[in-house]
Amino acid sequence: MNIEVETKGIRIDQYLNEKLNISRSKIQKLIKDRRILVNGKKVSVSYLVKECDFIEVPTDLSFEIHIEGENIPLDIRYEDDDLLVVNKKSGMVVHPAPGNYSGTLVNALLGRGNIGGGEQFRPGIVHRIDKDTSGVLVVAKNDEVHEILSQMIKERRVKRVYYALVDGLIFHESGTIDAPIGRDPKNRQKMKVTDENSKHAITHFRVLKRYPRVHQTLIECRLDTGRTHQIRVHFHYIGYPIYNDPVYGKRKQVTDFGQFLHAKKIEFFHPKTGEEIKVEVELPKEFKEYLEDLDRLEVENKL
Repeated sequence: MNIEVETKGIRIDQYLNEKLNISRSKIQKLIKDRRILVNGKKVSVSYLVKECDFIEVPTDLSFEIHIEGENIPLDIRYEDDDLLVVNKKSGMVVHPAPGNYSGTLVNALLGRGNIGGGEQFRPGIVHRIDKDTSGVLVVAKNDEVHEILSQMIKERRVKRVYYALVDGLIFHESGTIDAPIGRDPKNRQKMKVTDENSKHAITHFRVLKRYPRVHQTLIECRLDTGRTHQIRVHFHYIGYPIYNDPVYGKRKQVTDFGQFLHAKKIEFFHPKTGEEIKVEVELPKEFKEYLEDLDRLEVENKL
């Protein structure tokens, strides 16, 4: 299995321990036995990873079970012989990882058959959204389309629009957050705005509606970049965290629904036919009903 590094300055044993949930002692032994290589070469256990390093890890030791297709219903909004666009529900993990090998979007896709391209444990996946983020994803069905779509995303030729409900009243009608994002050195499971070991990140937003009674704002976001947790981190950084976000929120998680963040629209030109594809999906039931409750509260407040 090849892993492309997206950070720098971390010891390789620590990096793989966090990435793959394998003990550092086991990783160190594999490195000493030359079974883990970086860019095709042997390294020491104290090697500091760099961005774009390719780490080769023996698949049979990292993932000891086979990823099975499962009969899990999916909300497919577009499909042809080369790709599909799925409306992922909140709570569904996109692809398997150590400790979570079933119930994912990949399991569901494999259960349908005719999916491929990319890494062994992420077939068809060209971009991701968080487990508790709902909404649209494009998935490749073969190596050729996977490669083209991946390049399109890198070149910002796939437009993605998100809706989010944030805590606090944003009084600007629109804005741009231009702040680099990297892993939080104090909590490797979190990201943060930082100048150290970070990547350029830009989020554009506009206000859709304000809810003064509960001090919340509904916004639309468009991304120039696609960093891990980007919208969640950026709005936490400027003091308006996503409502119900269990990691970056300003209060404890209120419901089991997860953060109120939804990938509402995706637009791109088909990598083979050139056809313009636009898919827009409605808000999840929980998100929609909560906004309806807020609308009633605002009306009552005016009476």
